[in-house]
Amino acid sequence: MSTMRSGGAGGQNVNKVETAVDLLHKPTGIRIKCTQERSQLKNKELAMKILMTRLYDIENEREAEERARRGDQIGTGGRSEKIRTYNWKDSRVSDHRLGQNFPLQNFLGGEVGPIIDGLIAKDQEAKLRQLSEDSMN
Repeated sequence: MSTMRSGGAGGQNVNKVETAVDLLHKPTGIRIKCTQERSQLKNKELAMKILMTRLYDIENEREAEERARRGDQIGTGGRSEKIRTYNWKDSRVSDHRLGQNFPLQNFLGGEVGPIIDGLIAKDQEAKLRQLSEDSMN
């Protein structure tokens, strides 16, 4: 925090008393210059309130992005969001995320490797697509 003389109307008081406050938040680089009040203490309090508001807004924005990212992973949980269908009659497991069918006996025996490999590949493909879209913008 540093102080300085305010400019503008105010007569001799403005030229002689350091009432303006310049506040710098080093971690974020936010700089706030406050010259609204006639008292240095009031300007300092006002600058701190403004800084706290801006930091709060930045944190809220970060949390909203995190919630949105997590919400995309979770989904709504509705019946239309089926992940897998076990078809006993045809002896197959349909994974709706991949759009592929797998043998039911292999799946029940613990051989889930092909499904996991497919899901990993699909996730990597989505991340690469997002990365390429971000780099184009």
